[in-house]
Amino acid sequence: MSKSVAVIGSGCSGLAAIKCCVDEGLEPVCFERTDEVGGLWHYTDHVCNGQACVMRSTVINTSKEMTCFSDYPIPKEYPNYMHNSQVLQYFKDYVEHFKLYGHIQYNAEVVKVQRAADFTHTGRWDLHIRDHKSGEERTETFDAVLVCTGYHAEKNEPTFPGLSDFKGRVVHSNDYREPSEYFGKRILVIGIGSTGADLAVELSRCGQVFLSTRRGAWVFKRLAAGMPGDIVRTTRLNLAMSRLLPTSFVHNSLKKMVNSQLDHDLYGLTPTFPPLTQNPTVNDDLGNRIACGSVKVKAEVKKFTPTGVEFVDGTVEENIDEVLMATGYNFGLPFIEKEVVDVKNNRLPFYKYMFPPDLEHKTLAVIGCVLPLGAVMPTAELQCRLATRVFKGEVKLPSASEMWKDIRTKENAIAQRELKSQRHPVQTPWIPFMDELAELNGCKPDIASLIKTDPVLAWHVITGPCTPYQYRLMGPGKWAGARDAILTTMDRVRFPLATRPLPKKSAETRQFLLWFLLVVVAVTIIRFFLA
Repeated sequence: MSKSVAVIGSGCSGLAAIKCCVDEGLEPVCFERTDEVGGLWHYTDHVCNGQACVMRSTVINTSKEMTCFSDYPIPKEYPNYMHNSQVLQYFKDYVEHFKLYGHIQYNAEVVKVQRAADFTHTGRWDLHIRDHKSGEERTETFDAVLVCTGYHAEKNEPTFPGLSDFKGRVVHSNDYREPSEYFGKRILVIGIGSTGADLAVELSRCGQVFLSTRRGAWVFKRLAAGMPGDIVRTTRLNLAMSRLLPTSFVHNSLKKMVNSQLDHDLYGLTPTFPPLTQNPTVNDDLGNRIACGSVKVKAEVKKFTPTGVEFVDGTVEENIDEVLMATGYNFGLPFIEKEVVDVKNNRLPFYKYMFPPDLEHKTLAVIGCVLPLGAVMPTAELQCRLATRVFKGEVKLPSASEMWKDIRTKENAIAQRELKSQRHPVQTPWIPFMDELAELNGCKPDIASLIKTDPVLAWHVITGPCTPYQYRLMGPGKWAGARDAILTTMDRVRFPLATRPLPKKSAETRQFLLWFLLVVVAVTIIRFFLA
């Protein structure tokens, strides 16, 4: 008999989990606490406590080709950086295409997950489920559990001296929707992550914004030479080069690149840490709004007064009307037995950030609670592909001691690489982590084999963007459309940009431009290594 799997949550991770279960012949039941799929990408005007939600204006920070599920490309008509409504529509199309709706139970909140009485022998789990419409609770037993609730959980709302006496309004970014209430106001935004930067830029068009940061931030723009930045940078060739070069050289090169877009010293943004040692801030307009004077970058908050705020550098801003805290979330899974899952400092000491290493039966996995330097959706999907095959017994995980060794190795690497912060769960490089998961699952692309059998494809895999399709070329879950999807990636990138017809260039012109481009690339590479 096929095994039953409980999927908790129907955001991007939960939807991928349902499909992976179906692909592997398992029987998924997804419990969704709201009445709609999409998780935080399901925008609502009202605020629901404990439910993360995007702003009305939110646009995704990773491009569509790097963000899509690995066997379902985002339509070529969609822009490279999608509005949240388009992300949600893509999820709905995915569910419809793969006929997943029948596996989802709405308004059903999982309030407790515990090992069943016969867990020692069966590895099964008891789930206590509350029906939000009737208020009734029931218990169901499953062979395995995929926890897909994400890390946008309890709001992190720091306290400051004098905040309780402040007469203005204080709101966490999770509860912000749109700017209509803020016209003519003087607004303090605390936090300079991507959300804080988005808030500062949006609100600066209707009021005066003060953007407070403890450490500063490296601000990356979405585009690089007119193309999506992750398409240009996230390649296996770039990864190989970065591994050959000294870390200091890589950091300095990144600093030069980011400062060529926006002088961080001049704009008061330069952080106390090297690039990519903390999750980068992605924003295209922050520099422009600072230049206009509608955003002023300030130091860390020292204390509040009834009508204003004092910063640690001694400066004071009076007549502050609104405070928005873009201070992230405290990640936790309080509905799971603490003996099984105990989150500390927003981090999970799990194998591949998924599996509790000491659990006797590997029948529970936490999905999507790692922050890759890239798109979350394909990362969560590959975690689900691995987890479902572990549940079936087709992938055997290492021993507990070997898993702990892997966990400690990662923790040591993180301690050396990253700035310690509550801001996000563990950050991990995208391609190496995807390759780790794929190797365990048996679907890592064999580049040596591709060079022999399909050199054209191998060239695209090595030098082109490392799109999720690469993990469908071979092994379990192989998709017949993966090769074509890889070879036509740039066609889908260019398609939404070609909205105005231009005169066709002659073959001679195209050949000249190609040779000119090759010369520019060669000169750039030479200058890069001689710098």
